[in-house]
Amino acid sequence: MRIAISATEASGDLIGSKLVESLRKQNSNIIIEGLVGDKMFAAGCIQNWDQRQVNVMGFSEILKKLPFLFILRKRIIAYFSSQKPDVFIGIDAPDFNFVIERKLKSKGIKTIHFISPSVWAWRQSRVKKIKQSTDLILCLFPFEVDFYQAYNQRALFIGHPLAQSLHPRRSHIKTKNILLMPGSRQSEIKRLLPEMLLAVEIMSLQDRMLTFNLVLVNDELLDWVTIQVGNIPVEISFDDAHTRMLRADLALVASGTAALELTLIGVPMVVIYKLSRFSYFIASRLVKSKYISLPNIIVNKNLVPELIQNSANGDNIAKHAMIIMSRDNKALIQEFNAIHQQLDLDASDESARIIYEFINE
Repeated sequence: MRIAISATEASGDLIGSKLVESLRKQNSNIIIEGLVGDKMFAAGCIQNWDQRQVNVMGFSEILKKLPFLFILRKRIIAYFSSQKPDVFIGIDAPDFNFVIERKLKSKGIKTIHFISPSVWAWRQSRVKKIKQSTDLILCLFPFEVDFYQAYNQRALFIGHPLAQSLHPRRSHIKTKNILLMPGSRQSEIKRLLPEMLLAVEIMSLQDRMLTFNLVLVNDELLDWVTIQVGNIPVEISFDDAHTRMLRADLALVASGTAALELTLIGVPMVVIYKLSRFSYFIASRLVKSKYISLPNIIVNKNLVPELIQNSANGDNIAKHAMIIMSRDNKALIQEFNAIHQQLDLDASDESARIIYEFINE
């Protein structure tokens, strides 16, 4: 049995390596080859093309690489068109992989896309291209399957890898600690942190016993952040978000994956989302989702507060935060635990099982 695979990014290499391990565990004689990174290579893939050749970031860098990316994609299509693998698996990177999938599918080769793009949230017209490109979508969230079924696109829920590594905390003792998580990108940190710090000043006046921690991904903005914090009583740390989450009674968090991580651990939160005026003008017309935070999207109701654009100001943040700090939040934590239970499948093993069943149909 021969499987073709393509992962263009470091995150895809990590997820792909776990999938490869599960595939080989269930069938040691399988051949898996394609565009892979070091982790997938170490897991047992044949590295026809090195992921480092295409793993680029930034608009200008992508522009410089475009001619090479187009040539590489043609080579991948030509190679697998002649080799006829039992299935082609594109891991994330939809703009790159969907083209390969569409070409191979037209030649009768089965195709799978591992990790759905956020087509349910914006640019829903992309589903037409997806239907042309892939036979099967493997989804991290159950609501994604519901979306695809409405368009008669075959999709299966496999669970979320984060639910295997993050678990609900037990017997949390409140210490009046609040965690600030303003995001990972410089633009969102510079937009959100001043409002979070204003909220900290307001809350500190209302309750002198509150303590605050600010978690950053790295120290790139440390000088700027230090100036912003000034004399405000906030402790700054780097790359220890999960440890800090375990201790927090509440988190003020930028909308994104961190909100899901907090949900899986069981930390109440206020979700904040703010773009430039122009970006928000465009996004508000493209985004179709009723909610912006994953906990709310998963349960399809207003589980955690979402403060968007002009509402994401210090006064509002402080008001919602203090309401949450004043209640026991038992019902909320039960909702969070139910989400964890729903997502906690062995995503890699489940994916491998589905892939083998799909090949043998």
